[in-house]
Amino acid sequence: MTQYLQDYEQSPARRRHPVRTTVIVLVALVLTAALVAGGYLWNLARSFDSGTTTIENALPADSPFKDPAAGNSQNILLIGSDTRDPASDDARSDTMMLVHVPSDRSGVYVMSIMRDTWTDIPGYGEHKINAAMAFGGVPLAVDTVQTLFDAPIDHVAIIDFEGFKGLTDALGGVQVENAGAFTSSGEEPRYFPAGSISLDGESALSFVRERYAFTDGDYQRVRNQQSFVRGLIGTVLTKETLTSPGKINESVAEISPYLSVDEGLDSATVGGLAFSLRNVRSSDISMFTLPTLGTGTSSDGQSIVVKDETAIADIAEALDNDAMGEYLAANSGGQ
Repeated sequence: MTQYLQDYEQSPARRRHPVRTTVIVLVALVLTAALVAGGYLWNLARSFDSGTTTIENALPADSPFKDPAAGNSQNILLIGSDTRDPASDDARSDTMMLVHVPSDRSGVYVMSIMRDTWTDIPGYGEHKINAAMAFGGVPLAVDTVQTLFDAPIDHVAIIDFEGFKGLTDALGGVQVENAGAFTSSGEEPRYFPAGSISLDGESALSFVRERYAFTDGDYQRVRNQQSFVRGLIGTVLTKETLTSPGKINESVAEISPYLSVDEGLDSATVGGLAFSLRNVRSSDISMFTLPTLGTGTSSDGQSIVVKDETAIADIAEALDNDAMGEYLAANSGGQ
């Protein structure tokens, strides 16, 4: 195990064969928990590497230059997909989050990007940002976000919704603070009362995907997704999970078959990130939504979310200078 920890601290970018947990930061936290449990790391890493699928050429070769002021910070793009195959012609990024891990590893910043954000998709002109996956797969989705902020993406991870359900069930459910009661739409409507609620895999998926029940649609849906992620992180960091190697292993085993990652994001890299974040707790994780100017209509009649160019420029500067904490402090949480 000592040698394995040394490998983690060195964080090598080992490459894998093409075939070999929304949220890679959560995987890192699960692996951190394994470090606390002790003696279980090798089996956990093997489970992760054998279960996940590698996306070849996921990161564009012509990524933006990383400003020296960004230091050793990391930008990780997380995508929740509506299909098992991210290379599918009809794949779209139903959920998109940009995770910024600062150089000092003092916390984690998770920024949700509205899926209907109207922006430039390189080579295709202006479209909703979630169309990038359909136009050019994962590389174009990454390139679109990089272009939006003129900052490089270090890693990308995609999880489809079956994995989302599996992780929730493997953890024995997740407690979530629901801001307001609502009933989901669809063939099997579910009622979610206000306050603290317990979600299993099926109900969690319904909770995070619903938008028609709300007057502000996707805006509330994104807030619900963030509430769920907070609950999920809180569950992972409980004593019951941290001291249960079996639950940790089951969680990784459940989610890894539904997880696709870039070629450099193997268990050693994830483990290295986890080890560097070992002192981070749920209170150190900040979640916010990329500010927008509200909704509008595109020239071809689509309902869209209008970009806030000023906010995007400020966030781009914060990424370049590894100053996301300062940005949030100056902008009341970035909402």
